[in-house]
Amino acid sequence: MKNVLFVCSQNRLRSPTAERVFSKRQDIEVASAGTNHDVDTPLTHELVAWADMHRTKLQKKFKASLTKARVICLDIPDNYEFMDLELIELLKARVSRYLG
Repeated sequence: MKNVLFVCSQNRLRSPTAERVFSKRQDIEVASAGTNHDVDTPLTHELVAWADMHRTKLQKKFKASLTKARVICLDIPDNYEFMDLELIELLKARVSRYLG
């Protein structure tokens, strides 16, 4: 089973939406975290090491933990609300090419 970590800056809109949407899948384990200092679930070395898929900011700060991980940037702008239907469709379209 793959471990997939969704990361955005605040961990309030995009990455929690992705975590919720993909948490229903039986073939992956998912989590989400944020890169900013004031987030509820901050990105940690443990989360990065846990994940099988992860890019530039992550590679700089967590280089030692990224030895087995693949970093994929979905390039989704920060202008969606939590569980926004358009965001969900965008996530499904962009993530599906990596997870099937």
